Amino acid sequence: MTKTTCDILLQIAPTISDVDDLQSTYIINCVFNIFLSYTATMLNIVTIYAIRKTSSLPKPLKTLLLSLAVSDLGVGLLSEPFYISLLVRWSQLNLSSCIAFNVFFFPVRLFVATSYFTVVIISIERFLALHLHLRHHELVTHKRVAVVVISIWMFCLLICSIHFSSSRIVSVIFPFIAMACILATTLIYWKIYAILRRHKDQIQALQPQEARQAVQNGFVVNFASLKKSLAGLFYVYLVFLICYLPRFVILAVRVIQGPHLAVKKSTIYWWTLVFLNSSLNPVIYCWKMRHIRHAIVDILRNIARRFRTCQEQY
Repeated sequence: MTKTTCDILLQIAPTISDVDDLQSTYIINCVFNIFLSYTATMLNIVTIYAIRKTSSLPKPLKTLLLSLAVSDLGVGLLSEPFYISLLVRWSQLNLSSCIAFNVFFFPVRLFVATSYFTVVIISIERFLALHLHLRHHELVTHKRVAVVVISIWMFCLLICSIHFSSSRIVSVIFPFIAMACILATTLIYWKIYAILRRHKDQIQALQPQEARQAVQNGFVVNFASLKKSLAGLFYVYLVFLICYLPRFVILAVRVIQGPHLAVKKSTIYWWTLVFLNSSLNPVIYCWKMRHIRHAIVDILRNIARRFRTCQEQY
């Protein structure tokens, strides 16, 4: 294990001189992550079941949403418990070895990386649905999307595995990949906005007879349905941006000023903010995507009905 493997550990782990100042930060983040671990696990289990039961969703989009929900579930089941245990060890000044630290953060890196790439692919898929219209179903098939999703998980698994032996390379390359993903997704949503604006102007410019013909052909209905799904997924991207973008600010400050106390505190809070994203995504699905919301409501009603039945029996 090379010295460079410990770079991240040395930058965020406490020293004897600052552990007392970081105690309140550890406690606050432990409490938050205990709560977020539970919500991310339970909400994403319900969301995965709801997405599978929602037959009205296109299969390619359903596959991508399932991939994102599985990575969010992994955050709740593995990443956050590991992070909590790491914070507890640090609060006791029980510093992890380089190997232990990388084992702790392996699932964190894996699920964060898959979320990055899945959000990008979702934006590309929705752009193609809007841009290609009828050709979208021919080009963006369920089989092709499934291959892309599997490739994403395999690539992220490979990158996270390489980190054990070449952490310096991965630590340098990954921020550039992450920023490229954010910039690409922002550009794609900007193009989506431009297409939606143009389509809206075209619909408003139609004469009454042409408008009725467009409604009969299903153009207006399909456009409205696609617009609603895009609105929901845009909120997913927006929350993703809010949770992940502070990383680059902290990284820039760390490069300029070094791993001082304020940077360590900010890094600890940033990881909690990243984990918060996994609990917010199911809320966005339920809030902005009608079909998933109805499926989740039906699931909760069935659970409540079974609970009442069990109470009556006993």
